[in-house]
Amino acid sequence: MTYPWQPQPRPPEPPPRRRPRHQPLGQHSDIRLLRGAYRRQRRVATLTALGYFTLFLLLSAFAPSLMTSTVSGGMPTGLLLGLLQVPVTCLAIWLYEHSARRRLDPIADRIRRQTDLDAKREAAR
Repeated sequence: MTYPWQPQPRPPEPPPRRRPRHQPLGQHSDIRLLRGAYRRQRRVATLTALGYFTLFLLLSAFAPSLMTSTVSGGMPTGLLLGLLQVPVTCLAIWLYEHSARRRLDPIADRIRRQTDLDAKREAAR
């Protein structure tokens, strides 16, 4: 170059790289969808079980007259609510499993099949 105001020559462009047909697995939209679904599912199950237990503890601490009142046959309300903790926890577990089978397993299966196909394609190269 003779003068500094002359335009700089462009460097040669690298040859175009072949782009993969599918996004990398970590960036896949199904993975993000699955993560969000698992997150919502864990929150609902946890809040169901812990929410009931927290309600039981708050009633025990701040409403002792309610907890000592009898329901039927001389059974105190506190004992009945305490015994109901087991079915409520079982219900939370059942809801977790049911929603996983219905919503999450199909997405996970689709990701698994796509990963197997990608692995076979890579092995064939």
